[in-house]
Amino acid sequence: MADTRTLDHGTTPLRYARGWHCLGLASTFSDGKPHAINGFGTKLVVWQDSKGELNVLDGYCRHMGGDLTQGEVKGDNIACPFHDWRWGGDGKCKEIPYARRVPLRARTQRYETAVVNGQLLIWNDPEGSAADRDILPPELPDVLTDKYTPWSWHTKEINGSHCRELIDNVADMAHFYYVHFAFPTSFRNIFEGHTATQFMESTGRPDKTTGGYSDANSTLKSVATYYGPSYMINWLTVDYKGFVTEVILINCHIPTGPDSFTLQYGISVQKPEGLDDKTVDYIAERYTESFGEGFLQDVHIWENKVAVQNPLLCEEDGPVYQLRRWYEQFYTDVADIKPEMTDRFEFEVDTTKANEYWHAEVAENLAKRAADDPETVSH
Repeated sequence: MADTRTLDHGTTPLRYARGWHCLGLASTFSDGKPHAINGFGTKLVVWQDSKGELNVLDGYCRHMGGDLTQGEVKGDNIACPFHDWRWGGDGKCKEIPYARRVPLRARTQRYETAVVNGQLLIWNDPEGSAADRDILPPELPDVLTDKYTPWSWHTKEINGSHCRELIDNVADMAHFYYVHFAFPTSFRNIFEGHTATQFMESTGRPDKTTGGYSDANSTLKSVATYYGPSYMINWLTVDYKGFVTEVILINCHIPTGPDSFTLQYGISVQKPEGLDDKTVDYIAERYTESFGEGFLQDVHIWENKVAVQNPLLCEEDGPVYQLRRWYEQFYTDVADIKPEMTDRFEFEVDTTKANEYWHAEVAENLAKRAADDPETVSH
């Protein structure tokens, strides 16, 4: 029928986003061995040289395609297992042991690096520009000190979804109720320059006893900012029956293919005063489990949905199209970036109608549960 809404699946971008991408905790790569990371449609090799610097190159030798991640660190260089061509962190071939000289054009793809908050970041740009260090994510001064627990770091491979699915969550108020089992009582966005921020307050749903943010005894205040296309810092204040905990969540990803990416997240908890280490570790573990469950709830949706370029929205859905315009800047040549991609944009979702319906639905769910089994109802 002519008036039937159709889904536009669009086409997957042919390039990968310009900006800083996190490969994981820097300490992971500091053992003097080569490490393999899938990213940007290829394999990367990561190693630490004798000066302690972390280096990242394309993982395949420009000689005859040997896998450098299966090679060996020799001095400051990574040696190919195929013919022992040795590559430096600057991308130049430094030595070919069996040859008189190194070819002048013996150069491979190098990725500039930075270590921020104990994590290794690399710069990717299809135009080949130098890394923009002015837009690195901010350092968190108290993290990696005794004031916070060490990072609890986790990795999940996502297949069948473009990483924009992850970004869409920044503007998606309603999914917190349906997917993460929380009442979002306040929800606001600000997009400006290379940052996109979500401000949210929520309480747990009493009709859901497990999963996500479902604890009815908890209230959550969240400020989550993307610094570029793939690295988000989420400041969380959790109030559980009057006991307040400050949590920092890192949510980052690196695209591995046109419709796949590696999701990584890390959690660090501010140590409450007066508690012993065992109790603090227990609290950190519980929050790691809770927010980890939240990511897995999203993953289940991503792996079973289709891409939609023309989503049909209601006013409570938030500024999805404006967010996507902001995100588009990272897939556009710098000279072609338009003001509407970077100009400041603010939007607050009115959650009144949604919460009226949701609270009524939850009350009905609890009433049904009480009728079926009165002993299961929480008082």
